[in-house]
Amino acid sequence: MGLRLILPAIVTVLMMWPMSRASAESTLIEVDMQLVLAVDISFSISLDEQDIQRRGYIAAFRDPRVIRAITSGYRGRVAVTYLEWAGEDHQFQVAPWSLIYDAASAAAFAQKLETAPVNRMGRTSLSQALTASLGLFRQSPFQSNRLVVDISSDGFNNSGARIDRVRDTLVYHGVTINGLPLLRGGTTGPKADLGRYFEDCVIGGLGAFVLPAAHWDKFGQTLSKKLISEIAGPWHAPSEARVVPTATAQATSPGMDCLIGERQELKEYIRQLEKAVGKDRAPRWLPREQDWPMPE
Repeated sequence: MGLRLILPAIVTVLMMWPMSRASAESTLIEVDMQLVLAVDISFSISLDEQDIQRRGYIAAFRDPRVIRAITSGYRGRVAVTYLEWAGEDHQFQVAPWSLIYDAASAAAFAQKLETAPVNRMGRTSLSQALTASLGLFRQSPFQSNRLVVDISSDGFNNSGARIDRVRDTLVYHGVTINGLPLLRGGTTGPKADLGRYFEDCVIGGLGAFVLPAAHWDKFGQTLSKKLISEIAGPWHAPSEARVVPTATAQATSPGMDCLIGERQELKEYIRQLEKAVGKDRAPRWLPREQDWPMPE
C-alpha cells in the first residue's frame, strides 16, 4: 500500500519538473539586446579623464538620440549594466542590470552612474573584464538574441589570461565585443597601435567594430555615436569605424602581437630592476624574457 501511495507522488513531481523549469525561463524579460558597458578605471587614466569618461556615459543615457534608438527596436527595450575594471582582481558592477525602455528609465540608469563613486585601480586586464562580462550575462534576469560587450581601454592587456583566447571564448558563446580604445591626442604616435590591437586581439562576433576616442574633449560625442550604432544592431557601425565581422576573419591575416602588453610589462620590469641593482652588478639574477612565460 505504501508503494502505491508513493509512486503517484513521484510521477506527479517528475511531470511538474519540466513545467517548473519552463515556467522559470518564461519569467525572464525579453529585450532587444543585453549590453555590458565595460569601462577601464586603471591608474593610467587620470582623475580628470575618469570624470570625463563617467560623465560621458551619464550624458549618453540622457541623449534623446540614444533613447530613440532604444525605443525603435522590435521590443523597444534593452538591458544594460555598467562594469568598471582594472587589474585581474578588480571588477566592479557599478550599476546592476537595468531595463531601459523610455526616457525615464534611461534617466534612472544615468542617475545610478551619477551617484556611484568612481573607483581607480592598477594594471590593465582586458581579458578578465571580458570574462567578468560573460559572467554578468549568465546572471542576467533578461533574455535576448543579442549579447554585446562595449569595452573601453587606454592600454594593452598586461594582466590575466591571454586576451585573444578570452575573446574567442565570448564569440563562441554568441557575444559580440565592440571596442572603444582611448587613444589620447589623435590617431598617430604610439597610442595609434592600440586601435589595431583592438581590431586584431579584442573585438569579435557578428558585426563587431572599433570606434576610437581620439580626443577626450570629444569623448561624449564618440560614445553616443557608438551606443546608437550598437543598439541599432549588426552592420550599423559608424562610417569611420573599423568593422571586423568575426574572430575567424581576424585570424586569417597577420596583425598585432596579442601579447604586446605582457611583453612591454616585462621589459619595463627588467628596466626598473636594472636601474635599482645595476645592470652589471648581479646579471645572473636579472630575468630574461624566456624566464617569464607568456600567458597561454
